[in-house]
Amino acid sequence: MPVIQQLTVLLEDRPGTLARICRALADQKVNILALQSSPSEGRGLLRFIVDNVAIAKRALDNEGVSYEETDVAQVRLPHRTGELARVTARLAEVEININYAYCGVDPSTSTPLVIFGAADVAEVAMILDRVAHAA
Repeated sequence: MPVIQQLTVLLEDRPGTLARICRALADQKVNILALQSSPSEGRGLLRFIVDNVAIAKRALDNEGVSYEETDVAQVRLPHRTGELARVTARLAEVEININYAYCGVDPSTSTPLVIFGAADVAEVAMILDRVAHAA
């Protein structure tokens, strides 16, 4: 499974901030493939995967939005009971701590995507690749 780029934005805690970012991306024809939003120290922490990182970064720059670009591991899983349990159990067996995870959908196949943030993303991606192909 690939190591891909994630964009992270710390949002102001007020109505419309998420909408502004989503509109800026949509206006540039950037598709959001996976998204996680959660509170963080009185603000909103937004993590997301897009189909075109370069254009997304330009859109955020044009809006004056600060962001961080980080590597994450992505796995495509069959949509059936127990798949997430299977892959996360394998990571646990080799003592990998998952810092965070969230889901999305591959737009071309409607296959569920799971995004994992961890200390060693390359190792996570390698393990997930083996586990996904063993299904």
